[in-house]
Amino acid sequence: MSKEIRVNGFEMATPGHINHGLWRLPGNRRVDYSKLDYWIELARVAEKGLFDAIFLADVVGTYGTYKDSRRPALKAGMQVPNIDPSYVIPAMAAVTEHLGFAVTGTTTYEPPFGWARRLSTLDHLTNGRFAWNVVTGYLPDAAFNYGLSEQIKHDDRYEIAEEYLEVIYRLLELSWDEDAVVRDGDDHQYSDPDRVHEIGFEGEYFKVAGPHLSEPSVQRTPVIYQAGTSTRGKAFAARHAEGVFLLPRDDDQAREEIADLRRLTVEAGRQAEDVKAFLGVEIVTGHSTDEVNAKVQILADNRDIEGHLVLFSGWAGINLAGDDTDKYLEYKAGDAMQTFERMWSEGEDRKKVGELVEHLSHPANNKLFIAGTPDQVADRLIGLIDGTDADGINLIQHLSPGTFEDFSNLIVPELQRRGRYRTEYTPGETLRERLHGAGARPLPGHPAAAYAQQREVRQAQRATNGKVTDTRSEYANV
Repeated sequence: MSKEIRVNGFEMATPGHINHGLWRLPGNRRVDYSKLDYWIELARVAEKGLFDAIFLADVVGTYGTYKDSRRPALKAGMQVPNIDPSYVIPAMAAVTEHLGFAVTGTTTYEPPFGWARRLSTLDHLTNGRFAWNVVTGYLPDAAFNYGLSEQIKHDDRYEIAEEYLEVIYRLLELSWDEDAVVRDGDDHQYSDPDRVHEIGFEGEYFKVAGPHLSEPSVQRTPVIYQAGTSTRGKAFAARHAEGVFLLPRDDDQAREEIADLRRLTVEAGRQAEDVKAFLGVEIVTGHSTDEVNAKVQILADNRDIEGHLVLFSGWAGINLAGDDTDKYLEYKAGDAMQTFERMWSEGEDRKKVGELVEHLSHPANNKLFIAGTPDQVADRLIGLIDGTDADGINLIQHLSPGTFEDFSNLIVPELQRRGRYRTEYTPGETLRERLHGAGARPLPGHPAAAYAQQREVRQAQRATNGKVTDTRSEYANV
């Protein structure tokens, strides 16, 4: 049976997210990123289009690799200025009933105890429509912003992330028993103190006593997204992720990455389909070929090429501002995003610096840029999903909310006509239920589910013998 194509609206609380220079265009509301009505309108458009979620990117530093300076990023509005994306989610949740929300948060800089409370808060306020996109960070000055003297090495950041997730799972899954909240007015008892537990965690990087400050939310652990496709990143995703976001070079790379991810997921003791793969896709559509061509030309004419050089330089850790444009890019396994460092440094698609600069100069050079009438876009999308084994797309905006409006009004009906897109939401479903068709809690085989099982064993033991378990000793080294 053909897959129903899933769609996240890819966004960031900043003037320039992926496509740079377009904030200047009439009708583009990107400059309103700090206003609540911007996000409210965006959420309503996405829910009308039956999107799975709004997927919010974030960074906690500036892009300073290009020209060894942050000045070009500041000039272009290239992911700076920005605001904390987690605070716009409640406003969007208040005006929608079904739309999900994913927020990006780093495991490298913010301690896990406070972040766990934020996760629970957002899952409560969205009634289980929430996901966390786990990142380890890649911008050097993010480290300086958080008091470090240098950036932590790429693979070491993932070691920290493994322990960080363990703390999060313990807080969200182990700290409060399922029946800890009793709300007994006659006994003046909101929660049973015997059913709320410290986690007593002491690891290499974190020491957290607990208990968790929030009572259990609908999903407890929110849906986990992840975007790393380096060797270490894929291993992390295979263990933890329920959705993975990829920005591949082309269909072939997408197919290879997804196949490798599914293989690693099975090796990690999970089902291959437990991880949904989303490809970053750009779409321009219209009622006629002439209309589409005109829209593409506007994007090309207003593209801030230097902004794109700043972005790629930051992602790859390669300064593209050098004078030697005839020099091939070299892969050095640096401490930025190794996937992008490797993308144009190896194989048949290896490029010289000048060739990459030329490649970045026009949107249509991106193999996952789709321009066409609705039937043409639907053909390409279906071919992309079926040919790579992806589950859906992260739809990258050009104009906000114009890109989402065009997709909702023109592409969605065509995909529905072909039986490849939902025609309605399922009432009351959590984001996890929408992704997996199972329950609201983590699937068997996921690390969070193992902690949930420990909680259930503890509760069963208490029901049998009436004893209260001291989790500080029993679970300290699980």
